[in-house]
Amino acid sequence: SSSDEEWPEAEKAEKLARGAALKWASGVFYRPEKLEGLGQYRTRERQRNNSIQSRLKSTVQSYLEGVSVGLEQLRSAAQEVQSVCQDLEAARWALLDSADHSQGLQQMRALMAEHVQLASVVQVLPQIFSVHEVFSHTLQLLHGQHLLEAHAEIMMMEHLRDDILSQLHLRGLSSAQTTVLSYFSCLQELNESLAKQLWDIVGNSLRLVREDPVLFVTAVRIIEREEKIDDTVLLEATFLPPGRPKCWRQKFYHVLQETITGAHFHVARMDIEGPGLARHLAALQKDIVSKLCVVKDLMVQCVPAHYNILSICTTTYHQTLTSHLQDILREDLDKQALFLLLEWALRVYHSPEMMGHPDLLPEVDVSALGPLMSPELVDQTERKYVVKVKASVLEWLQRTLEVEFKEWFREEEPEMDHQGFFQSALPVIVMQMLNENIQVASLITDSLQQKVYNMALEELEAFLGRLREALVQCGKEHQKDRSVPKYYVSYLLAMLNNNLALSSSVSSLLPNTAHREVPASLQAALDRMQKKVCQLLLEELLLDVQPLCLQLPSRKWLSGSQLVSSMCEVVDKYAKDFSHVRKPLFMLLLTESELLVASQYLRALMQKKMVCKSEEERGQLCDRLLQDATQLRELFCGLGLDRSQQSLDAIFALRELICLKDPSLLSLEVLGFITKYPDVSDEHISTLLDLRGDVPREVRHMVLEMMVQHPQTLPESYRPIFSTILVPATELPFCLRKGKCA
Repeated sequence: SSSDEEWPEAEKAEKLARGAALKWASGVFYRPEKLEGLGQYRTRERQRNNSIQSRLKSTVQSYLEGVSVGLEQLRSAAQEVQSVCQDLEAARWALLDSADHSQGLQQMRALMAEHVQLASVVQVLPQIFSVHEVFSHTLQLLHGQHLLEAHAEIMMMEHLRDDILSQLHLRGLSSAQTTVLSYFSCLQELNESLAKQLWDIVGNSLRLVREDPVLFVTAVRIIEREEKIDDTVLLEATFLPPGRPKCWRQKFYHVLQETITGAHFHVARMDIEGPGLARHLAALQKDIVSKLCVVKDLMVQCVPAHYNILSICTTTYHQTLTSHLQDILREDLDKQALFLLLEWALRVYHSPEMMGHPDLLPEVDVSALGPLMSPELVDQTERKYVVKVKASVLEWLQRTLEVEFKEWFREEEPEMDHQGFFQSALPVIVMQMLNENIQVASLITDSLQQKVYNMALEELEAFLGRLREALVQCGKEHQKDRSVPKYYVSYLLAMLNNNLALSSSVSSLLPNTAHREVPASLQAALDRMQKKVCQLLLEELLLDVQPLCLQLPSRKWLSGSQLVSSMCEVVDKYAKDFSHVRKPLFMLLLTESELLVASQYLRALMQKKMVCKSEEERGQLCDRLLQDATQLRELFCGLGLDRSQQSLDAIFALRELICLKDPSLLSLEVLGFITKYPDVSDEHISTLLDLRGDVPREVRHMVLEMMVQHPQTLPESYRPIFSTILVPATELPFCLRKGKCA
């Protein structure tokens, strides 16, 4: 039981083996006939067990032999460790014995170090004593421009000084460093003299690479020597000598950039007005191209490739030009100067005449440097340009208007074209000036062209307003004295043709054929202009027609009169004048004249000047109305106005109301009349009933009541005629007291 407790795994393994064996036996001998082979199975299993036991014994034997060898090796190692411990103990005692003797060697060590230092000093003493002599020799070399030799001497002295300072630094002798620096103070003078000559050479490098490239190459070699010394000193980083790092390569770039910047880029020294600015930009263009060609063809060969000298110069010119243009734009420039700058920056700069020059391509590429003028600056400059152009256009248009106004008062008719239409030079002058400014702007950018185009339309709209005011002023002068201007009507007709010419020319200002519509505000201004001229012409016609209309209705007119004949003569005279305008305008004037004559004729009938006293007078009135209306209709038809476009039908319709023999049928007749002329009012109908002279009060009341019951609305295409005719107020028959009328 104690062995089972010590080896539980063995007991478990045995149980598993017995279980597996029982399972196998039950599977093999589950039938009686299988028991016959039991002896064979026993023999085979015995043989297998013997084989397994022999292999187990062999394995255990090999393990036991390995354990025996390991124990022997451990025993040997323990003996060796014991021997080493004894040796170490002996060494420790030997060191303890020699510690007392080491104190005596310390003084020897100090003397040895001092000896080494003195030996080093003795070696450099000749060089130290010769510093001032070398200084004088180096100065002579610098004065003779033997720069490489002079720089070699300077490097030798700097190396000597820096070596001494480094030794002092390592030993913490900072007080002695001041003495050394004072002794080598001449080095600073030499460095300054050498640097001055180097930067003078770099400043004249663009000239020297053509005339004497050796001097420039020498300067570059010296700069590269100093750069290597700087890199070495910075890499060691134990001691930084005075004056290091010199960074002469950066100074080289700085001096070269300053040389480029200072050549032509000073606004204070240039003339920014017109021709002066053009000469300045042309000089810049020529100089930059020539200098970059020198850099590309000559200077690039004189400097190491990593200098990227062509790229540096190109970038410097680009950035300097950007700043230079900004400085110029801060001045108050005229439109010509602004145009020159925009053209130069946006067109010339990138063209084959400058940065795209064949001699510079493909090495010079400014496309990666961004625009010379930022989009914001371009937009700002374009707006300034438009403001200047606007002021110029405004001044020019004002002078044109003043000349045009004076021409209206000339003692001769306006000029006529080959078709006999009155005209003046105003549309040609105005449109040519606007078009020229738009075309000039198109040479720069589409955005500038659009800005100038918008400005041109705005100024044209404002000009039309001022022109309309001038026409009103001229009309007022004419009202005071109708003989001034002498050819008032002719010049008004010329202005109508001019307005039509302006309207048809506006769409040609913008080259973009896809959008040729006249803006709504400008079209409204053109329409207002046309309406005002037509109004002035009709007012002139009214002044001649109105006195004739004042003479009717009257009994003299009823008995036979030449009033309408005189009216026709006046209209015919004006129609002949109207023939000097183009057909659409002629038809418009003819239509408006016909409406004016018809409305004046009807207004005269509505003035309550006459009441028919008998049926005979009503018959005369009807005949006269028929004759007059027919005569006027024939006149306008003869002039080319179709009957469907005439308003004289209102006189024929009104005649029907007068000629109706039975007043009781007036309600029906009036209903048809107001249906045809919906703008007629009850005052108009009442006045017509008064003109008849035979309408009872009941019939009048019935007619007016019928009108109330049948209100009319004006159709959209209806041309009002009666709404413009005012009926005089009815006079009260009597007064009860002053101030109170019944």
